[in-house]
Amino acid sequence: MKMQHRIGLVVKPTLTADDAAVQSTCAVLDSLGLSVHVEESCPRGIGPSGAPRFSLAAPNVDTLLVLGGDGTIFRTVRRLGDLSIPILGINRGGVGFLAEIDADDAQDILPRLLGGQGIVEERSLLEIRAERAGAIVFQGHALNEAVIAQGALARLLDLETSVQGEPLTTYRADGLIIATPTGSTAYSLSAGGPIVHPRMQAIILTPLNPHTFSQKPIVIPEHHRVTIAILAREQRSSDMSVGLTLDGQEYIPLQWGDRVHVAAAAGKARFLRRAEDTFFATLRRKLKWGERP
Repeated sequence: MKMQHRIGLVVKPTLTADDAAVQSTCAVLDSLGLSVHVEESCPRGIGPSGAPRFSLAAPNVDTLLVLGGDGTIFRTVRRLGDLSIPILGINRGGVGFLAEIDADDAQDILPRLLGGQGIVEERSLLEIRAERAGAIVFQGHALNEAVIAQGALARLLDLETSVQGEPLTTYRADGLIIATPTGSTAYSLSAGGPIVHPRMQAIILTPLNPHTFSQKPIVIPEHHRVTIAILAREQRSSDMSVGLTLDGQEYIPLQWGDRVHVAAAAGKARFLRRAEDTFFATLRRKLKWGERP
């Protein structure tokens, strides 16, 4: 990959200019003589004095440097207007599955990656559309997963699910997770779903606490479109609610009778990586595989 000259800096909302990771990252960028642009929502004081501000909707940078956890990366991807721009994540959050390097390693690794020694890895996105009486009430993207689930009352939902127009099943469950391979190590995994290598072109359907024991997670081809109809039953309480959640961050209220369509998005998120395939090393490191309890 070629040398990067214009760096767009995106920082976790809770971090300030006094944070050690922010200071060390900015110091490395300054030592490399790169042009640093700061995302418009970042607190004042972050980045070089007088650094231009930019919008994720229309970024004019070569690479996005995201300092935070996976949540910061999710928000960045969903707001990004140009998916061709690679993202380099520096972990300053929790587990950090998507972050390529930890904040403590930035001084050693960041110059090599921004100097052209990295490779770009593509990750699939979901395109989600919610319809009500034939009208679109929401349209957006998710990097990890879309979840249709109950609200305040613990009552089962009836989710009539079809794939490519062919009936699959009606899940009677607390909800349904529709995940990408990237999201297979997140909520879907906690609900009993499989781990799917991020290079596989697939969509994972994982029911949440299904009433029927035989309704297990299923992996389908990425090019298949999934449609979920939220069925209403006469005995439902008026206090029951149902909603659609994207990447655990964005919530869209739904109503009985709504239909949610999910398919692979045309574009893919692009991440700057050190090596061609570090997924298994990430599993060992993040999930503590091979360690004695």
